[in-house]
Amino acid sequence: MADGVQDTPDSERRVALVYPLETSPEPGGTVEISPGVRWMRMPLGGSLAFINVWAIEDGDGWSLVDTGMQTDQTSRAWRKLFAGDLGGKPVKRLFVTHLHPDHIGLAGWITRKFACRVWMTRLEYLQCRMLVADTGREAPQDAIDFYHAAGWNDDAIENYQARFGGFGKAIYQLPDSIRRIQDGEEIVIGAHTWRVVVGSGHSPEHACLYCPDLKLLISGDQVLPKISSNVSVFPTEPDGDPLTDWLTSLARVKRLVPDDVLVLPAHNDPFIGLHARLDHLIRGHERGLTRLEHVLKEPKRSIDVFGALFARKIVPDLLGMATGESLAHLNCLVGRGRATIDYDDKGVAWYRAARA
Repeated sequence: MADGVQDTPDSERRVALVYPLETSPEPGGTVEISPGVRWMRMPLGGSLAFINVWAIEDGDGWSLVDTGMQTDQTSRAWRKLFAGDLGGKPVKRLFVTHLHPDHIGLAGWITRKFACRVWMTRLEYLQCRMLVADTGREAPQDAIDFYHAAGWNDDAIENYQARFGGFGKAIYQLPDSIRRIQDGEEIVIGAHTWRVVVGSGHSPEHACLYCPDLKLLISGDQVLPKISSNVSVFPTEPDGDPLTDWLTSLARVKRLVPDDVLVLPAHNDPFIGLHARLDHLIRGHERGLTRLEHVLKEPKRSIDVFGALFARKIVPDLLGMATGESLAHLNCLVGRGRATIDYDDKGVAWYRAARA
């Protein structure tokens, strides 16, 4: 999954999606999506393997969308592209869909190299700067209390403390300014107009780019064809309800973007079938909420409900994301009046179905 751990059983994947492109880009190469729009891939390693990034002809240069992480391998791939398939033409603008390191990791390097500006939403930029500022800092007490309340044991909390502040290590020094983009804004890139469609839940102000003329939607992590983006509660907003934000955003994308677009996602291959995929994602989370409510007939901590939400075993490296996503579902149930929360004398949170 994109930054996440939620698996979808094979029986749930039978959605009518079409993958019309017969080839995918080789490292350092491109595949033409439509005239003036190129598909590229940057290495990630791990289960995701790569992230899709995009180049759009922009007059005598290019506008890029997303960058990959800050690694030597990614930098080499970009250098090969700049000298090769991108024809030595300059980057005029860099669009970033959202704050996660696989999307913004080399934004500072590319914008300094070409003396261009990052175009992204304000909340994504500001939150990214906030997280990068944690690099090298000790884990705050609020965060330790947050994971203690979730039911983590001392070993898990000690591991969290040892790893805290690693977000910024995958990000080149951020640009000191941006060109803010906003929901509904129309931006001319080359010969076509692209409309900004903002979602939230996976991140606070995620920007997709929709081109009606070309029938293309660059969806980032907002809509992926085979994996479900992580939707988590974090220590910075322990009472947040990002799952409601996410479900609302998915329904909104369906209203704003027609079904006949070719979706250009950050992970997996471009596909046709946007509305079917959006419906599937919404149904999947609603089913998860129903399963979770059933489990809460008896009081449970957030770490006790993984089996209701995830098909895979949650190993220590996945504990943080699994806990965040479980809390997103629990907070959603509490917000809907379908669950209650109580804290014991040790500060641990216990959830119970409201109708239990």
